[in-house]
Amino acid sequence: MSDQELKNLVAPIDGANRRLHGFEGDLHTEPMRIQFGPSHPATHGTVRIVLDLDGERIVDADVQVGYLHRGFEKECETGLYYQNIPYTDRLNYSSPMLNNVGYCLAVEKLFDIQTPPRCQFLRVVGGEISRMVDHMLAIGSSAMELAAFTPMLYLLEGRELLLDLTDALCGARVTTNFTRIGGLCADMPEGFKEFAIPRLDRALKLVEDADKLLTENPIFRERMEGTGRLPAQDLIAWGVTGPILRAGGIPYDVRRVQPYLVYGDLDFDVPVGEHSDNFDRYLVRLEEIRQSRRLILQCLERMPDGPVDSDDPRVRWPAKRRVYTQMEELIDQFKLVTEGGYPPPGEIYQAVEAANGELGFYLVSDGSGRPWKCRCRSPSFSNISPMNLMLKGGQLADVVPTFGMINMIGGETDR
Repeated sequence: MSDQELKNLVAPIDGANRRLHGFEGDLHTEPMRIQFGPSHPATHGTVRIVLDLDGERIVDADVQVGYLHRGFEKECETGLYYQNIPYTDRLNYSSPMLNNVGYCLAVEKLFDIQTPPRCQFLRVVGGEISRMVDHMLAIGSSAMELAAFTPMLYLLEGRELLLDLTDALCGARVTTNFTRIGGLCADMPEGFKEFAIPRLDRALKLVEDADKLLTENPIFRERMEGTGRLPAQDLIAWGVTGPILRAGGIPYDVRRVQPYLVYGDLDFDVPVGEHSDNFDRYLVRLEEIRQSRRLILQCLERMPDGPVDSDDPRVRWPAKRRVYTQMEELIDQFKLVTEGGYPPPGEIYQAVEAANGELGFYLVSDGSGRPWKCRCRSPSFSNISPMNLMLKGGQLADVVPTFGMINMIGGETDR
């Protein structure tokens, strides 16, 4: 072999040769593939993201959900309507009361039942407490994953203060089982307003402290601004709702566009963003905490007297005193407990504004005490779907704030 032939073999690949062999700025022939999850401290649950990297740049992201295997919908189709309420607690376990309310509103729509005004006001109170708790946890955990530990402690303290209110309403802090078909598990306890207002004020003070630590923090802003961006038209095409959609400038809020309970009579603002990035999603959640407190105070001020349960005999269990003393009432309770109520055949869809977006229940009745079909339109499933588009072209470090601001909850994403 001649010297020239040897030089041709070992000549560096540059210019046209580099493009010919697929090397644009680098000697790697293919991206590096890494596994992010399914058990990772920054994923808040079980989700696996397969990342293809060109150095630190994300070339592709395959987001894989469904590791919990809960089967919520099929569980609901095997139980009586009222037996399914505790399952809804486990959908988005950060804001269970909103799930309770959404499911019971759907069943009540199927039965054509209207709940008393006091019940509706109390459902709003419980739901907005849950929304505040959910947003505090989402912001706090996302801040911690970006090395901002102190704001997380402030927000967790505020969350505990609000969980005191949940405890006072229903005796539970996490899996609440708060609502009943046609009403609530219990009325608001005496002195609840005086108990709640100081805790709401203290919780908001902690939120403002976290705001001061994060919003103008240059490190936090650099990690959040411009990352995870997706145009509003793409968010709409993928069915994204909630704070992520509103951060893209679309003021879609089910409480406003399709009012339910007493939201149509209450005064609140729907915050929207401009840039559709992670920083706007953070700001929208922050403002929604303040708006939820505003709604709760209005409800406590305007709380009407009266019952919290419907008197419809198809869903209302008799009082214990009458069950113990009257045969007809005993038979009535026995039938309701063992067979459930019998809604008319038909199908309905009912949506509420959950913490992460539109939470809807589609129910099909065949006239029996069990739903023939139950389908849950869970916001986390739709919101996580375009995550690969949010990540492509970004940096590996952008995965953590983007996932945190999507706030995917595994319990409602799983199928």
